[in-house]
Amino acid sequence: MPSSVNIPRLLVTLDADPRARAIIARGVGDSGDVLYLADVPNDRKSALAAADVVLARNTEKELRPGEAALLVRTRLIQFVTAGVDYVPLGDFPPNVQIANNGGAYAEPMAEHALAMTLAALKRLFIEHEKLARGQFDQFRLNRTLAGATVGILGFGGIGVATARVMRALGAKVHAINRRGATDEPVDWIGTEADLDRLLPASDVLILSVPLTPATESMIGARELGLMKRDAVLVNLARGEIIDERALYAHLLAEPAFTACIDAWWIEPVRHGRFAMSYPFMRLPNVIASPHNSASAMGWRDVALTRAVENARRGLLGETPRHLVPPEDRMR
Repeated sequence: MPSSVNIPRLLVTLDADPRARAIIARGVGDSGDVLYLADVPNDRKSALAAADVVLARNTEKELRPGEAALLVRTRLIQFVTAGVDYVPLGDFPPNVQIANNGGAYAEPMAEHALAMTLAALKRLFIEHEKLARGQFDQFRLNRTLAGATVGILGFGGIGVATARVMRALGAKVHAINRRGATDEPVDWIGTEADLDRLLPASDVLILSVPLTPATESMIGARELGLMKRDAVLVNLARGEIIDERALYAHLLAEPAFTACIDAWWIEPVRHGRFAMSYPFMRLPNVIASPHNSASAMGWRDVALTRAVENARRGLLGETPRHLVPPEDRMR
């Protein structure tokens, strides 16, 4: 089933119900044809070989062994998820561009970061438990976000959205991204080489950096030791960015330090199960959520719309956004 010479083809490998298909059709418009892999169960090989752009969620589940190598014609593989570290990107032909859905869930994740940060600064869970024991500790001081320094490690879509809500409440923002520059209002910005400057300055540290060979285990015992003793660490990214053992030891040694953990080391979506190597949930200075910072009502449609917009750039021959650098293809 070769594509028309003049009409590029989008091949959709993800499971798309009628609602999703309508979103895809609107987003693609007249920029190309759309074919769903599920609709051609007996001609998958031809469909893959003729794809100009692929729209996927998790190709490890959507493609059969050896099928990724068939995408030799493909210009772009567009994922609807922002994190693609658990997808075997090394299976694709090296000339194929790969784009994640950077910032697709930025707004709800920024709200989640704010909620966790305020819960930590206001000691909400600690005082809740004390009240449950009959202890009315009215005059124990809590902290304000206004005037605090929020460090953001990973200043992409999520980081920028988080900075905006933090600044709205009066926080100063220090940020790190690859370029060491941004058009977004910040009080300071650097690169990953400036991490040792960011850590001691941050009252709150937000992790929103992708998991790559360079960021894996980026925050270990040494880095935690550089942070303020009463700092708040919020991980929205991937558990593997923090050394799990080092974080648990630091929480035991520094009871004023709070870890807000949304992203875990072993999670069902990426690993098929949930597990932790240390009993974080027994610690009073841990605030936890089941990596649901992006699970806001209605946002799945928003994320799909944003992914299709980028896929359309690929169909039109324009430069896609959020391309994964070759060095970040972990598998």
